[in-house]
Amino acid sequence: MERKFFNSDFKGMLNGVRVVDLSRVVAGNMVTLQLADHGADVIKVEPMPNGDPLRAWRDNGYSTYWKVYCRNKRSLGLNFRAEGAPDLIRDLAMQADVMVEGFRPGTLEKMGLAPDTLIAANPKLIIVRVSGFGQSGPYSPRPGFGTLVEAMSGFASRNGFADREPVLPPLAMADMIAGLYGAFATVTALRAGERGEAPGQVIDLPLLEPMISILGPEAAGYTITGQIKERVGSGSNTASPRNVYKTSDGKWVALSGSVQAMAERVLRLVGRDDMNHDPRYKDNASRVKHREEIDRIVGAWVGKQTRDEALKAFTDASVTAAPVYDISDLIEDEHVVGRGIFE
Repeated sequence: MERKFFNSDFKGMLNGVRVVDLSRVVAGNMVTLQLADHGADVIKVEPMPNGDPLRAWRDNGYSTYWKVYCRNKRSLGLNFRAEGAPDLIRDLAMQADVMVEGFRPGTLEKMGLAPDTLIAANPKLIIVRVSGFGQSGPYSPRPGFGTLVEAMSGFASRNGFADREPVLPPLAMADMIAGLYGAFATVTALRAGERGEAPGQVIDLPLLEPMISILGPEAAGYTITGQIKERVGSGSNTASPRNVYKTSDGKWVALSGSVQAMAERVLRLVGRDDMNHDPRYKDNASRVKHREEIDRIVGAWVGKQTRDEALKAFTDASVTAAPVYDISDLIEDEHVVGRGIFE
């Protein structure tokens, strides 16, 4: 994201906001990362003697996860089980605007740091409580990692191919999504406090519910139709053509014909304008019914082109397509470099 500041001394929109982060691993760190990147003073309290488990997630000996998720934060080591530790946390919370914790539900209360008690002493305090399944409900006592909610949320059952096993994401998707939700909730809570409308709040941030939310209208569709959508790999249950296609040089391109005009351009480009006038492919719903046939036709055309040839043809025809990059491609891409996305 490009940010242009009129004042070179500007320190970020959240400058002056102090955050105490007691969380571990990704979700809580993702919440406070967003706040820190926008100028908040984040004090990262790490469990001793080993620190946040993120430090142990290494690439070739380097704590890359720690460096990414904990940038722009100050670090404090603490043995949470030591005598006096709750008193130190309480002292930090009294000087903070926000406190983020990721203990199993009920742990904060056992430490004598129940939210009601903390907010009574610091009425402006916002407490973000990260957990797998929330602070209430039958599953609330369970420990929860992103993998579990990626499975339970319905995401894995929609990801992958119909004739193969459900596929979990290879990265911390649930944690990342929950972290973004949590950061937004925190900023709205800060805004409400500034207006004097709702100072002192508790944000219940489970990993499960944000993950469910990205499924969009899945629950509504099931309620209406009674049908469970099958896994379609890189295809789509709602639009066609939409997939990844292999080029003659062994690379891949992705395209999406998710609106009528775009789908018509794709079929015209691959030499099948006749399909645009055939009732079997006349609209999106019809094309979805014949998704596999359309993918074979588009895939056959793409398979005769190199990736560069296919992308040029798509661009010239105003078709929405893109290369399938790996990370080595991505960091060298002229747009990524030009925007300064990686620093």
